[in-house]
Amino acid sequence: MQYRPSPAMNNLNRFLFRQNPQTRLANRVIKPCDVFINHRGIDTKRTVVTLLYDHLSRVNLHPFLDNKNMKPGDKLFDKINSAIKGCKVGVTVFSPHYCESYFCLHELALIMESKKKVIPIFCDIKPSELRVPDNWKCPANEIQRFNWALEEAKYTVGLTFDSLKGNWSEVVTNASDIVINSLMEIESEERRLIKRRNNTPMTIY
Repeated sequence: MQYRPSPAMNNLNRFLFRQNPQTRLANRVIKPCDVFINHRGIDTKRTVVTLLYDHLSRVNLHPFLDNKNMKPGDKLFDKINSAIKGCKVGVTVFSPHYCESYFCLHELALIMESKKKVIPIFCDIKPSELRVPDNWKCPANEIQRFNWALEEAKYTVGLTFDSLKGNWSEVVTNASDIVINSLMEIESEERRLIKRRNNTPMTIY
């Protein structure tokens, strides 16, 4: 079967080509992370998450995935927090054991607090089923923070996927296209704001 790039991938290629070579190189080398993939490893790392990471990497994006981007000696929270704050889009892959992980909920809360564009994928779970476990021994302010982040995610339009009936390739392609379009929109808006600032006359007092 012949591979055909999706419209979003074609748009991304045209977007990158329009930039001069120095800009394209700087964008790809300096930028540490375009997309942060937030997930529960035991549920989705061997399936949709790794497929998504590989797909985004092949189109010259820089996704962050813990087991791909971290190396021995890295400080766990420092590395993850820095990646989230530096990214432009967060993909949150919700799954049956997601809410049992402190790290998953911490990452989600930080993504929401940082006001990143969030793309939820509800894998084998409904949004209404997302909740912090009742028996958690965690400070009250953290519980409140996590509950707030989950509520924000519940009311964000995303993708749903049933691993028993769904098509892995289709959900990965759809998620990738949404990520690509989101990044192009964000970067176009950033350029527009920069242009507006540069064209604003300086006031001399």
